[in-house]
Amino acid sequence: MKKERLARGWTLRELAAKTGVNFSHLGRIENGHRPPTESVALACDKVFPERRGWFAEYYQESRTWMPPGFRDWPEYEKKATRLSEWSPGIITGLLQTQDYARALLAVHPGVTAEVVAARLANRMQRQRKVLFRDDPPTAAYLIDHAALYRLVGSAEVMAGQMAHLADVASLPNITLQILPAVAHPATQSGFMVADDAGYVEHVLGGLVYTELETVTSLGRLFDTLRAESYRASESAAIIGKAQELWTGERAATAAAMAATA
Repeated sequence: MKKERLARGWTLRELAAKTGVNFSHLGRIENGHRPPTESVALACDKVFPERRGWFAEYYQESRTWMPPGFRDWPEYEKKATRLSEWSPGIITGLLQTQDYARALLAVHPGVTAEVVAARLANRMQRQRKVLFRDDPPTAAYLIDHAALYRLVGSAEVMAGQMAHLADVASLPNITLQILPAVAHPATQSGFMVADDAGYVEHVLGGLVYTELETVTSLGRLFDTLRAESYRASESAAIIGKAQELWTGERAATAAAMAATA
């Protein structure tokens, strides 16, 4: 959209006038802060007829970038009053900074810059709809200790992610605990529980479960992991130490680069 707009020398306001879409909304889409919508795609196809329906085709294709099993999940979590989540190896999507999420999305094989931008916008929008809505759920997150020290992006990105975790942990509706590197029954996959539904993810996708027995089983599994985790206060201190490590590494790297300049 931005490429076509600039090729014609149009401002964002001019494009907004031609499409009938609010220019601020168009700007957020161009900057990757909002995912494209079908109505915007159709409006662009009318304004750029020489693209022969490319925008609508792109929108439909973009819907396949989300794992099929996950597409129904947002409907459960955005209405949830209680949310529990465990994610092995990385910081979970709802707690990721934009820089961390972008770096993580970029390592997928064969991914394009357009796909990364669309997935990133979806992830940030999901955070706003769940964690920062007017009536956010009471949420408990278990963070894999290893995720605090797995480099994603750069030391600066990691330092920012640690600071963000500390900020989120201070919210009154959120409990964040670190699961140490011990044997436990959920090393193979992450999962979420939102009231009476659960979502389990693996390397190729995931599934939503609503059967009472399965959701109850996931709740018990979460309680088992939580029993092995550090207390919230201890977890906050561990995150702080990780932040100091990444911040120090960033400073050391900068000093080394300056010395060789």
